[in-house]
Amino acid sequence: MLKVKQFVFNAFGENTYVISDSETREAAVIDPGMMAESERREFDNYISASQLKIVEVINTHLHLDHCFGNNYVRDRYGVKVAANIGDAPLGADLTGQLRRFGGRGDADAVSIDVQLKEGDVIKIGSGELQVIETPGHSPGGICLYCPQGGFLISGDTLFRGGVGRTDLYGGNARQLSESIRKKLFTLPDETKVLPGHDRFTTIGDEKRSNPYV
Repeated sequence: MLKVKQFVFNAFGENTYVISDSETREAAVIDPGMMAESERREFDNYISASQLKIVEVINTHLHLDHCFGNNYVRDRYGVKVAANIGDAPLGADLTGQLRRFGGRGDADAVSIDVQLKEGDVIKIGSGELQVIETPGHSPGGICLYCPQGGFLISGDTLFRGGVGRTDLYGGNARQLSESIRKKLFTLPDETKVLPGHDRFTTIGDEKRSNPYV
């Protein structure tokens, strides 16, 4: 069975997830957003106390708040970074992203080691995450669906009562709405949605009441 641990990191209130298998203790880190030393320490303490073996970093997309900690986790735990190639320009321009949000200084670029695409299956111990391409918030946005656990990691594609903004590089409102309606709203209504920010919701709740789709 896959276990989900949520952290809330950085000034953007970004949700970082650690998905782990309770038997093998293999784990994947989704959207590592830790930026401050205290956040890195909180993350490391959890990994150590839970005796987890990180096998991969996975990004739903490469906006800066979702990948501040990419290189830290990659280097400390000796793992590769997986994401959709459509977001490679965003990872390469992390400094530009930082400055567009009013930040100062430089940020290390994030590169993609493993290219994820629609239909890929990521194994974590005996569990799995299915890759769903959901462009619109960013060109290479993806969601991760766990049928056994009944949950979806939606990144910034779908929120409780909202959707991801489309005014950033590569955003497209029509494409985002299409991604949600055709790919996410076809999942079971009881599917728990774990977004990139804010609180959890369900597919059924968003189908019934989300005003942006």
